[in-house]
Order: sequence, then C-alpha cells, then structure tokens
Amino acid sequence: MTAPTFHEGERAVQARVGVQERLAELGPRVIRDFMPDQHRAFFEQLPFVIAGTVDARGQPWASVLAQPPGFMRSPHPRQLDVRARPLPGDSLAVNLAEGAAIGLLGLEPHTRRRNRMNGVVRGADASGFSVEVRQSFGNCPKYIQAREPVYLEDRAGAAPVVDELLQLDDAARIIITSADTFFIATAYAGDSVQAGRAAGVDVSHRGGKPGFVRLGEGGVLTVPDFTGNYFFNTLGNIAVNPRAGLLFIDFDKGDLLYLAVTAGILWDGPELSSFAGAQRLMHFKVQSMRLVESSLPLRWGEAELSPVLQGTGAWTQPPR
Repeated sequence: MTAPTFHEGERAVQARVGVQERLAELGPRVIRDFMPDQHRAFFEQLPFVIAGTVDARGQPWASVLAQPPGFMRSPHPRQLDVRARPLPGDSLAVNLAEGAAIGLLGLEPHTRRRNRMNGVVRGADASGFSVEVRQSFGNCPKYIQAREPVYLEDRAGAAPVVDELLQLDDAARIIITSADTFFIATAYAGDSVQAGRAAGVDVSHRGGKPGFVRLGEGGVLTVPDFTGNYFFNTLGNIAVNPRAGLLFIDFDKGDLLYLAVTAGILWDGPELSSFAGAQRLMHFKVQSMRLVESSLPLRWGEAELSPVLQGTGAWTQPPR
C-alpha cells in the first residue's frame, strides 16, 4: 500500500503510548488494501455482520445485518457483496449511498474469530450492496464472549416496536448496565486526500465482564479500554472526531439499542484506577437513543466469557 496506513489521529494516539515507530513498520504488512482468501471465506460463512456508516449530519451509526450464512460473497479480493437489507429502524437504510464510507466487522463469537474491512459502498439496491475494499485486517480474539448465533427465519421481517428519545429510558439503562459486549462506529474527520485509505469509517467490538459499562449522571457511559493491537482505529478517529455510534444487542430478546454519543478519552487520574486492567477510559455522552424491540432475527446460546477477562476487575466507586 502506497497510501498512509494510519491517519494523524491514529498516529497521535500511537505516539502517546509509545508504539508509533513499531506500528509504522508493522501496519503496512498487516493492513492490506485487499481481502486475503482466508478473510473472504470467513465473511461468507457468517450469519451476521456489524456495519459502521455515517448519516447526512455526520453522525456515525453502528448497525447489524443478518441473514442465513452465504449472504456475503467475495467475487475477488477487492470486493465483498452483501445480499441483505438493513433491519427496520436502522439508519443504515438511508446511509447506503453510492460512494459512502463503510466499515464492516465480521465476527464469529463462538470461535472468537474476527476480521475487519473498511471501504466504500457500491451498487446499493433493493437486494443489498457491494463494498469496494480499502483496508482489510484481522483482530485478536481478546474480550470476545463465546456465544453461538442461530438465525430465525420466522422472525425475519417482523414489524418491531421503535422507541426514540433524546435521553435513556429504563429499558435502555437495563441493556447497557447488564451488557458484556457492544459495538462502536467512528469516522475520520480531516483531510481525506492526505489520509488516503486510512480515512473513512471504522466499526469495532468492545467486550468485558457484565456491567463493564458504567452508567453515570447525565447519561454518561464510562468504558474501560484494555490492551489491544495498538492500531487505535477507534481512539484515533475519536481524537479527530468525537462523534460516535454505539450498538447494544439484547442477545436473549433480539432488541437493538442504537446510541448517538459524543466521545472522549481519559488517559489518567483516579477514575482510571477504579477499574483493574484498564489502560485508559472512554466516556460517552448520550445525545439520542433508538430502541428497536425484537428486531434481530438471531438468538444466541449461553455466553462463555473470554478467559482474558480474568485479568480485569469490576467498577468501584471512584475517589472523590
């Protein structure tokens, strides 16, 4: 790849934690501008995929698409075809414009495998869309809870109940405070010509022990950020654009909670020490919520928490 592997926000975060030089050498070798055959086959076997897009107001959203395995196909290494349409109530329905930036996360929870791909939308129509690959890379299995999804044909297309509010309601609070997993979409905001393939939208996974998302006053969510691959795609985007979209899935009921948030990063201080294993904290101020009941036509087996989480703690009250 001749274009930059990381944009200025990612490089700034890498520099802060002392890994920029290492990632400058590693990045071009592991972040490709095509999908390896292993990644192409992986996406094709999945019953769902997580997507990140940005709406007309510049707000990122994390979404999920679900169909029986085989709904994604890669005819060649620089293209992925997705034969699925957005679920009811999902902003993805209006965000799939020709040339729009999109990030995809392929995740197989029960095997703890995941691969990421970022690109642009091509040929969206009533049956689905294609993605022109700009970046493709794998992720480690850390923090993924092992639960196996089953696609429910009888739930596909059912009309859900949609609740939209500017602040969290009780149902949303329960989903958030009991979660062991959520997904976050972020977007680069800067000189896209200079950033090249490093620009665009990214969507990623966050996992922890149930309750690892703390809900504070004023609808502020606090989440520990653990040791990862040091690419800092999410934090790098937040460094140059604080808007983000969160997606929480109720794995028992199929409810989907979409949050539009303003994000910030806490690098040090007493609050950081209140969660064992956290390298830094992310704060999310909720701007709006959308809860779509029984939307996802997947049900999941009982979760086996990631063994890596044994090295993390639980929230304690931060010192005053």
